[in-house]
Amino acid sequence: MARLSDSIEEFIKSMMDDYDERVELQRNELANYFQCAPSQINYVLATRFSPERGYLVESKRGGGGYIRLIRIDLDKRDHLMGLVEEKLGKGEISARDAASLIAGLKESGLIDEKQEKIMEAAVSDKAIRIPAAVKDRLRAGILREMLLALLSEEE
Repeated sequence: MARLSDSIEEFIKSMMDDYDERVELQRNELANYFQCAPSQINYVLATRFSPERGYLVESKRGGGGYIRLIRIDLDKRDHLMGLVEEKLGKGEISARDAASLIAGLKESGLIDEKQEKIMEAAVSDKAIRIPAAVKDRLRAGILREMLLALLSEEE
């Protein structure tokens, strides 16, 4: 399933490159093209094209429904502050959401590959070996401090 998701992601990204960072897609047409269920398209859109990864997704369901994807230009400082407030403000983040956030930072060019690997390792379940009840709070604190450190680099 990961390979199919990767293929769908790459296909959409190549279309965006060809059409000035903006594209409108038909969910069913895309599903037919990849011979998969429309829910697979939804999964890729939700996990690979989120705001924290630098994308705006608009969706209209129904007969003439479409999916509009727009790659947004991110100002590093504003984006990092938004992530700190929005994603980490509640004080918890799962390993999956942390990995997605970090991948989005890399994809957006806000961090490099080395920083991505270090951040992923620091917030992984493998590194945080404590009871599950407090793991997501600790992970959020670690990730928050890393993002704030990136912000202080900018100043």
